[in-house]
Amino acid sequence: MSRSTPDDLARRVREALGRNPGAMTMQLARDLGVPEVEVVRALPDGRAVELDAGHWEEIIRAFEALGQVHVIVSNGAATVEAVGQFGGFSTWGEFFNVQTPTLDMHVRWPQLGSAFAVEKRSHLNDEVTTLSVQFFDRAGAAAFKVFLNFGGKPTAERREQFAGLRERFALA
Repeated sequence: MSRSTPDDLARRVREALGRNPGAMTMQLARDLGVPEVEVVRALPDGRAVELDAGHWEEIIRAFEALGQVHVIVSNGAATVEAVGQFGGFSTWGEFFNVQTPTLDMHVRWPQLGSAFAVEKRSHLNDEVTTLSVQFFDRAGAAAFKVFLNFGGKPTAERREQFAGLRERFALA
């Protein structure tokens, strides 16, 4: 990974988004040679608000009230996308479980390092701004992302829900 100052990285991220406003943060991180969390942290214009990752369980439990969401889990070799609802929570050892008829996730919570509320242009449609909560592991790689909207424009209700999450869990 390359070494750059936060100001230098912020400039490089702004320039890259100027060329391609819908660029995926995962690809930007690869292109810039930094962990994805650093790209999200450098998003301009307050598009990413860091959340208090120490409240990871409360944040995840708050997703249940959102109803159906779009969840993305990605690693170096594969990406899995699921549309479903959070709920059915339990803990077993290092796993925080989400088990509903539409989502079956097992989050290794000790590995979570940071979380952000992210508002960003969609890579699928220039007319759409996505609203998501994104968790990153301790190394700065994406752990999972929960999108309140994905393919279409967010409703007023979704914007209000997102703002509520962002305000409630923002890092002090």
